[in-house]
Amino acid sequence: MLGEYRISGRRASEIAASVEGGVATGDLAPGHVLPPMRELATHLGVNPNTVAAAYRTLRERGVIETAGRRGSRVRSRPASTARGSLRVEAPPGARDLGAGNPDPTLLPGLGEALAAAGADYDGGPCLYGDAAVVPRLAELARAGLDADGVPAGPVAVASGSLDAIERVLAAHLKPGDAVAVEDPGWGALLDLVPALGMHVVPMALDEDGPLPGEVERALRAGARALVVTGRAQNPTGATLGSRRAQELRSVLAEHPGVLLIEDDHGHAIVDLPLHPLAGATERWAFVRSASKAYGPDLRLAVLTGDALTVDRVTGRQQLGPGWVSGLLQRTVAHLWASGAVDVPAVARSYGERRDALVRALESRGIVAYGRTGMNVWVPVGDETGAVARLLQAGWAVAPGARFRIASPQAVRLTVSALSAADIEPLADAVAAAVPPARPVSYG
Repeated sequence: MLGEYRISGRRASEIAASVEGGVATGDLAPGHVLPPMRELATHLGVNPNTVAAAYRTLRERGVIETAGRRGSRVRSRPASTARGSLRVEAPPGARDLGAGNPDPTLLPGLGEALAAAGADYDGGPCLYGDAAVVPRLAELARAGLDADGVPAGPVAVASGSLDAIERVLAAHLKPGDAVAVEDPGWGALLDLVPALGMHVVPMALDEDGPLPGEVERALRAGARALVVTGRAQNPTGATLGSRRAQELRSVLAEHPGVLLIEDDHGHAIVDLPLHPLAGATERWAFVRSASKAYGPDLRLAVLTGDALTVDRVTGRQQLGPGWVSGLLQRTVAHLWASGAVDVPAVARSYGERRDALVRALESRGIVAYGRTGMNVWVPVGDETGAVARLLQAGWAVAPGARFRIASPQAVRLTVSALSAADIEPLADAVAAAVPPARPVSYG
């Protein structure tokens, strides 16, 4: 029953890698049925739990699927369907509340910043061997981090938050390691972790962020890294308050060897204070992106962390792209220095629309969450049905499956495309599509 391809390995990560190797070479074709776990365990001389862990990893990475007694088989499109592909395309005439984009009218113009960056570049272009971080950007980034209470540390630059998080994870972890993530959470991150061969450990959260008991449970279960969003968490809008941050720091103090990664998703679109966890563990990184406030095409994020972590990230970066464009760095530095974004005004604009929608839904008996940022998270009993009914009513929303692991079904509504006149019609459409639900924890 094992077939011509011989799966090998003694550890779960090795067995999973062997199966993936067969899929990559075509020796394990789509639809190929894998041997039962006990049979493979006997063949390899390992505990059945080891094979079960390998199969679980393969399922999470999208390589295989399990259909009850019919066993596990290679997926028709192994590891190729990202959560982002679950988005609902808005047909002509429908309003798109699912893409998650910022409001273009709140993004700063780039003409002046690009011209200033170009003039600066003409006076001294970046050349091979130059510092990877433009000094002015590093100075401004460090000053902002200091003001927000982020511990001292060297500054590096990556091509966006996800690139930074991937580099930090790869700097310390290996395939088979477990990473604790928020559930619901950022869909791209939920794809990234298994794509690196790592195991996702979901953590439930509320409007103040990850629940301390959930973090403790994840770390005791063996998670070697923890990814936390400080503000405007995607998709729920959760934001760490001072009390929750203190509680989480106490939990982390008992696990000093855990890698802590903080994603400051709400930078420059939220005016609530930051309560960083950085420094609660020996190895940590804090990531701040320019995308949400200054435009998604500005693929730049700054990160800081303990010296070893940043050194590993920059050392590996030098073996690949080398550095993020100096022109881009100078452009962002000019935007920061000139105060191109009126943070209180941006936060107020998103907040007025978000809060109005939450209130309108609550007045109709619909539970909704959205403490900060540009998203509102609405728990539903039938996610697919709710998305379909809203689409028929002219509203394209994001299905919660893009953001969930074990948390209940929901839909995400991004408010950046809404006007004040849209709130009541949208709330009516949601009320018609979603039966009233009881308040629940996100997890």
